[in-house]
Amino acid sequence: MSFLEALQAKRNKLKSCETIVTTATGERFKENTTTQEKKKLEQETNSNSYGFVIDTKPDFKPACILPNHLYLGSQDSVTLENILEYKLTHILSIGIECPLNDLPEGISNLFINCLDLPETELTSGVWDQAFEFIQNAMVKDGCVLVHCNAGVSRSASVVIAYLMKYRHMDFDMAYRYVKSRRECIQPNAGFLKQLRSFK
Repeated sequence: MSFLEALQAKRNKLKSCETIVTTATGERFKENTTTQEKKKLEQETNSNSYGFVIDTKPDFKPACILPNHLYLGSQDSVTLENILEYKLTHILSIGIECPLNDLPEGISNLFINCLDLPETELTSGVWDQAFEFIQNAMVKDGCVLVHCNAGVSRSASVVIAYLMKYRHMDFDMAYRYVKSRRECIQPNAGFLKQLRSFK
């Protein structure tokens, strides 16, 4: 028996499994691992499914990455109180617009469009724009809050990459450092792959 035949025989002994997959657009599919069949499911008319998990616990306190210079948080951390308390001068919004409509005078804000999907390319534009914005703040002795929706994947990836480039940390050191400041960070698999190969 060849290796391929042995592998196919083992596969045939596996228990059939069906999984419901929800895409970023909210479409739902039922996939069967045995038959490789993929069937689109009907959207329930009274469904509250948005294609993403809704954050029901506000996260108001940003994590201090570089004292008086760099903070990391969720969109909930963009508050007038935090702007004043942490003396924020710059707000970097990754993938989600700044939730404050009326920023105080003198506060710079940059929005960078970025989806939290493994296939999103960070190296082509996202990191360059983010680094330039953060560096411009640093030169002026400013203080930057980097945020995305939850402060877990997109903004954390930007901050880790920034530390790798400008604080000369390798990936493991930068990841552990940011994780020690904000335990909930978890860049998606695609972002982790890009971070590991970033020079």
